Amino acid sequence: MRTIGRWVPLAVPVIAAITLVLAWGSKPGVGLAILLAVILIAVILVAVHHAEVIAHRVGEPFGSLILAVAVTIIEVGLIVTLSAGGDEHAATLARDTVFSAFMITTTGLIGLSILVGAFKFGTVRFNSEGSGAALATVSTLAVLCLVLPDFTEASGPRFSPTQLTFAAIASLALYVLFVITQTISHRKFFLPVNVIDDADEEEDEHGEPPSLRATLVSLVLLLVSLVAVVGLAKLESPSIEGGVVALGLPESVVGVIIALVILLPESISAVRAAQRNHIQTSLNLGLGSAMASIGLTIPAVAVASIWMPQQLVLGLGSTQIVLLALSIVVTILTIVPGRATKLQGGVHLVIFAAFLFLSVSP
Repeated sequence: MRTIGRWVPLAVPVIAAITLVLAWGSKPGVGLAILLAVILIAVILVAVHHAEVIAHRVGEPFGSLILAVAVTIIEVGLIVTLSAGGDEHAATLARDTVFSAFMITTTGLIGLSILVGAFKFGTVRFNSEGSGAALATVSTLAVLCLVLPDFTEASGPRFSPTQLTFAAIASLALYVLFVITQTISHRKFFLPVNVIDDADEEEDEHGEPPSLRATLVSLVLLLVSLVAVVGLAKLESPSIEGGVVALGLPESVVGVIIALVILLPESISAVRAAQRNHIQTSLNLGLGSAMASIGLTIPAVAVASIWMPQQLVLGLGSTQIVLLALSIVVTILTIVPGRATKLQGGVHLVIFAAFLFLSVSP
């Protein structure tokens, strides 16, 4: 069984790539669509596994950063490929996916991590300086890219081309500045509070880092996995959209589904960190993913919109703005003290449940 377990991360990207080549250009029926969906989920999980191997090699907070960027690359690929169809709903897909990623990470992922950690350790502790800086960056990005379009003089909840260019450059600049802060100038702010001054303890908990050869193999397989994810998503897009329509759900649910699938492995990693009493790592993953989702996705989609037939819609609706504002305020109140209990975790999860409910029943 252990041998099989070792071969799965190696075999899945290859199987996914072969499947992509064989199925490319076809119109999947129900059976093939289900098979492609299973392979797609499997290769996403394996992609994040390989990102974690690389992350283990480089250590925290680089590990969380690599994982967040890998997930965001998958997200961007899915958004661009699904938007390439050019129908009327493609214009809002980036907005729906990015907003969903923000809500999932700041309410679902963080809430579940705090709840799991608090049940096991009582009061969980983290570095409010690092987490506060991350939240400030995420909040600025979210308001700038998802709320401000509703209040400009451009037609509808859209940025003009010039405004979109500014938002893309500002988002990328903020993300790069945060990465420099996290990895170079103030790295200690983003380390788990119980291992900031004990690097040996951190190494013992995670085991020996992988060898250089294993890391390079994971890097190659990660790249193969990312290509396979984008291609398989392109093949699956008609089935996803058709299923949402058949169930009578709002088109925005497509964005929620994409974000849930993409962030599932990262959520698992965050919960595992919480079980080790490393809530700071969970926060790094959650806030880092939200930040990368906006700070990298918006510039990428802005560039891709040059070739898209429809104009990009980024402005949120009134209900979504309320949820976003509530999430920001509650997360601030959670992070500022530098410690949290089961109550804070429960509050975040209730907001997450409200987001899911209002997504399917607006």
